[in-house]
Amino acid sequence: MVGSGEATDAVKEALTNIAMQVAAMNPQYVSRDEISAEELAKIREITLESALNDPFSLPKPILNELMDKAVAGVWSAEDVAILEEKRNDKSFNFNYLPNFLSQEAKAQLAQLADLAVADKAAISANKIFLGLVEGRVSKQLKDICLLDQTYVRAEDGKQTVAKYLESVDKNLSLAKVVRFEVGEGIEKKEEDFAAEVAAQLK
Repeated sequence: MVGSGEATDAVKEALTNIAMQVAAMNPQYVSRDEISAEELAKIREITLESALNDPFSLPKPILNELMDKAVAGVWSAEDVAILEEKRNDKSFNFNYLPNFLSQEAKAQLAQLADLAVADKAAISANKIFLGLVEGRVSKQLKDICLLDQTYVRAEDGKQTVAKYLESVDKNLSLAKVVRFEVGEGIEKKEEDFAAEVAAQLK
């Protein structure tokens, strides 16, 4: 670990605690600044595609539009009535909607992801959807960036590693972290079982 700041006992203890954090949580980066624009764009694109392929996790206005496209002229009056009833129930979790529908309607719901992907350009321009994607990207970055991670020994369970370091010494900063995995770098002997058996038979 490479850092800057005065090497007091408190700082040494903090760095030991951060080393334990690194060992336990395996961050890929120290901070978000280390992530290239290309990699960030890739994370964003994967998150966007993942959201489109899980339509029930989409914001309700977008989900409702997709459902209207899926049901138009296809669902029975009974299934449409169930859909409207569930839409009016603000506490209803749409992940459970298929449990209330006929087999034919369930089959149409399976096409929601295809409709979402086909309508990617319009959905991607929606501010609510972009907020959802950005929220998911931010959550991923909190997992892979050390300073954004929740400090594992935080008493409130919310304090980030950056806030913990700041509470120890305002001048304390981390420049680089290297994590070694147990057994990393040890070469394993390649064994050819068939050759070994043939050698023993000779």
